[in-house]
Amino acid sequence: MQKLKAANLYRSELIPVSGKLVERYNKCLKKLGFTETKLTHFHIDGIGWSPEVAEEKANGNYLCNGESNPHGIIISPLQNKKPVYIPYHTFDREMMQSVFKVHGERINDITRDSAICIDFDQSIDAFYEPLDVLRYQIITIKFHLIDNLDNVREEQLELIEKFKSGNNFIDEDLHNQLLESAKRYGDLRERDLELRPVNYVTDSFYTKSFGGVYVLRDFITPIVVFEDMKWYKEAIKDTLQEVMIFHISQPELMEKLRDHIIIAYDLEDIVKTKRYERIKKFEFALNLKETRHPIRDILNDPLLFKSYLNKVDLDTRKKVMSVERYLEKLETSNQYKIADIVDSDLFEAMHEPHSSLHPKHQDLIWKLLVNIAPKDVLFLYWYDKEEFYKQYTTWDDSLKDWVIETISNNI
Repeated sequence: MQKLKAANLYRSELIPVSGKLVERYNKCLKKLGFTETKLTHFHIDGIGWSPEVAEEKANGNYLCNGESNPHGIIISPLQNKKPVYIPYHTFDREMMQSVFKVHGERINDITRDSAICIDFDQSIDAFYEPLDVLRYQIITIKFHLIDNLDNVREEQLELIEKFKSGNNFIDEDLHNQLLESAKRYGDLRERDLELRPVNYVTDSFYTKSFGGVYVLRDFITPIVVFEDMKWYKEAIKDTLQEVMIFHISQPELMEKLRDHIIIAYDLEDIVKTKRYERIKKFEFALNLKETRHPIRDILNDPLLFKSYLNKVDLDTRKKVMSVERYLEKLETSNQYKIADIVDSDLFEAMHEPHSSLHPKHQDLIWKLLVNIAPKDVLFLYWYDKEEFYKQYTTWDDSLKDWVIETISNNI
């Protein structure tokens, strides 16, 4: 990952945590029911997730109490507008933006000497069946301060009112209680520590629950797409829910998404785009063996590309150039079918969200498409960094150089 880090493409916006902030972070972990970290230095993202803590705990989802109870931690106002690098849901960053929009000033005040534990409560204590994800409706974002600072403030105010009453101003025990509270927590009288719950209304989304599930419910008929075959097989046993259920690998899924005007394709248009060039070159690179030139040079130099294209076996050549071959044949006759000439994986990669979709839904559908056909390295990086990083480790070093160059030139 060093090359990605050097290019600022690997978790470059994480916030460093050390000293007192580590203590507060651990108090949040403990309050949420998790074990504390032994690390003295680490980094966090916008929702409070840390790659170093995740590695220490050998659990990327260590901020979740089961699949239905994700949490967050705020220990710094710098988390505002920061990325959520390993989101449990596609709407996690939106929820954090809502939190800072409603409570930004209070968060600035509170995190001076405290920290905030976040409970994303969707009114589901636990999942039992895969279609339980359909129960996501309104998520109530609740807040809890470490050391119960909000309750301490109320206690201080009660002590002050008691102090003002009658002759209590001469009560030494009351004096000591006030002084002890002030020394331990500071003067909280003028602090605004009330963080009322924030409601977030879900629509279509992706969740990591049950091995990864897409819930598309803003279209003609609700569609649920499972990434895990085991949970897909469990879901199709449920005959009570009026939804269409697919596994992400089913060819019928793409057809249904086209029928519902969720995705579309235009081969004549896409071959003129940089996106098509990226897909074609990446597919070609995956089929190159024992090259005499660096893969980056082969993909960037048209002469080398053509030279190596003529060196690979005929089936690979037909696959890589299948879209252009189909369009050329279509000019002479309309009897040719896409499925007869265009490689099925490449054809899937030619799709994009329908232009009529809301931008938020387009992002979700892009994520689905790059998981169905992860052929565009730029869009894979944009819409599913976790999967991008996994695939990146399997690539040839020279291909990594081309990928980094491609992404950097488009940011």
